[in-house]
Amino acid sequence: MALAFEPEEYAERLSRLKAAMAEKKLDAVLLFAQESMYWLTGYDTFGFVFFQCLVVTADGRTALLTRSADVRQARQTSNISEIRIWVDRGQTDPSRDLKDMLADMDLLGCRIGVEYDTHGMTGRSAHFLDGQLSSFGQLQDASYLVSNLRLIKSPAEIACIEKAATLCDDAFDAALPLIRPGADEAEILATMQGAVLSGGGDYPANNFIVGSGESALLCRAKSGRRKLDANDQLTLEWAGVWSHYHAAAMRTVVIGEPTERHQSLLRAATATLSAIEEILRPGYTFGEIFDKHAEVMDARGLSRHRLNACGYSLGARFAPSWMEHQMFHTGNPHPILPSMSLFVHIIIMDSDSGTAMTLGRTYLTGEDEPRPLSRLGLDLYAK
Repeated sequence: MALAFEPEEYAERLSRLKAAMAEKKLDAVLLFAQESMYWLTGYDTFGFVFFQCLVVTADGRTALLTRSADVRQARQTSNISEIRIWVDRGQTDPSRDLKDMLADMDLLGCRIGVEYDTHGMTGRSAHFLDGQLSSFGQLQDASYLVSNLRLIKSPAEIACIEKAATLCDDAFDAALPLIRPGADEAEILATMQGAVLSGGGDYPANNFIVGSGESALLCRAKSGRRKLDANDQLTLEWAGVWSHYHAAAMRTVVIGEPTERHQSLLRAATATLSAIEEILRPGYTFGEIFDKHAEVMDARGLSRHRLNACGYSLGARFAPSWMEHQMFHTGNPHPILPSMSLFVHIIIMDSDSGTAMTLGRTYLTGEDEPRPLSRLGLDLYAK
């Protein structure tokens, strides 16, 4: 087996999951999120694009239902000993195979939690699953059972996140000398991704964002690359990745002479980030972090130019997104606790003037003030 962590680490995670299941009075849980399977067993694959399920019972038994292409993957990367295959054939319904497996595991009539809110569970799969199991047992939505357990990082996980943060900074350091008039976005992107991979890291769970000119105001990656003008702006959002653990960052770099609007938006972004750092600690909630973000931005007349979220938890994630469930948005009551890895982004997109300004970095929470995991400064990067 090629496990990322020691056996004791996985045993501790299973113990925490069993306790959470007991609290919810669940006899079993059906895991469809690849990051849940990876966290619990080490299972590492992109095979979740097809139907697959890891069953965990209240007494800690695990059994995987997957396709033949992933059997060797599971044996080499995980501690799962019981693996079953569903066979591709015509209009097959693999949830029927799952039902048979659950019956063999003596789970008929039991309370069963299901991870519905995950990219590994399509609407079609959910439709078939509910049809097969609605009369088999008592199904409950357990989408956030493992997700919430994963919010608190162990020392071994923190070590991975710190390595990811180093790769994140290395990627920016490698790209910065390339950012100049006439530079190609494609070369900048290739250099950043190359720095992570050459440093021993992994592909990110979603694309790096590289956008210049008017596309500097976009918050998502898109196809197509351009060359930088003599006076331009370049927004970058990227992550270092180690053993699938992410540490993200975000910056807007100005090419040529920064405008007064760039300068004023940077001052607002820095003030907002500083105010958030004062409460990014136990005693506050995810919702209160966003409310502080909105308070500082709105006081500067930027309510139309800010977003309705300002970050999220980070951890080991798989495509198509490195974002965890818990986000900084208004009304989120989830508490900030020690040993959380949290990405805070300040994104200001002024469409009126066509000006972009962003700041973002990953923090590790403690008993008191948070620790930034990046060595990059917060001053304006102008080239």
